[in-house]
This record gives sequence, C-alpha cells and structure tokens, in this order.
Amino acid sequence: MPDLQIVTTEQLSGTERASLRASLTEAFDYDFPDEDWDHCLGGIHVVVRDGRDFISHAAVVERGLVAGDRPVRTGYVEGVATRPREQGQGHGSRVMQAVAGIVRAGYELGALGTGRQGFYAQLGWELWQGPTSVITPGGPERTPGEDGAIMVLRTPATATLDLFATLMCDWRAGDVW
Repeated sequence: MPDLQIVTTEQLSGTERASLRASLTEAFDYDFPDEDWDHCLGGIHVVVRDGRDFISHAAVVERGLVAGDRPVRTGYVEGVATRPREQGQGHGSRVMQAVAGIVRAGYELGALGTGRQGFYAQLGWELWQGPTSVITPGGPERTPGEDGAIMVLRTPATATLDLFATLMCDWRAGDVW
C-alpha cells in the first residue's frame, strides 16, 4: 500500500512541488491553470505517494467563509485528484478521510467546490443548499454558477449551521470557489 503523508507546502522541496503540480495537471486532464495550483499552496497537503511519485492529493487551506451572518473559520479543500491510472483503488478516499481529521482538529467547517457530490457525500460531506456569493471590494456578489456545487463538512462547532443560509467566500484570483 502506498504511503499517506501529511505535509505543509513549506516541507515540499522545489522538485516535489514540480512533481506534484505535474501529477495534478495529469489528473485534471491537463486543465489545471496557475490559479488553481496557487490555491493549493500555503496550507496542508495530504498525499499518497509511491516512492517519489504522487498518486493522490488534497490540500487544506484556511479561508474565511460567512454562513448567513456568521464568520466561519474554514479549512477549504483544493486540488483533490488521483492520477488516472490509480483511480478506483481507494486512494482518494484515504486522502479525504485524513482531510476530515485535519478539518475537525483545526477548523469550524470544511468546504470544497465539486461536480462529484456523490463521492464526498459518502464520506460525510453535505451539499450546501443555500445561495452562494463572493465578498468583493465592492460588496457581496452572487455566484449562482456555484449553487449546488459547494459541499461542507460540519464539525461540533458548526453542527447546527443552517445549510439553507447564504454562504459567502472571500475573494481571490481565478475561481473564487
């Protein structure tokens, strides 16, 4: 069984970062822009490796979300992917189980954007039911294209969070969600 490791961005060497980026680019069918890579950096990486080869990955980065009128310290999950030839072997589930532990230990809420709700739902993630928005310098702006694509992992601190409230994220370059 390949090794599961939890490392910070700073603990990855330049060569490892380049190899990880290449693995993610392949896993996302070569549609992984610079902004998406940048969103993965600065937090905690959960990786499955076979020697020097990265097989599966997810990053947890801190983001400020607002649920209704409540600011929520969030572990936002980025770059969840498994290399195509390694899919279907449980690596993604292993990574996301470790991510859940990181979120529960250090954040009030976990969140991610996805088109694969079924995969995350079986791991305890819930679909956000309310509208989504982004907080811009000019104020909140709706992100209707993300409605129905944001999933959350509640912790004891957010067990009673209203999943039908408006969910707002902080602004960032590239995909805001």
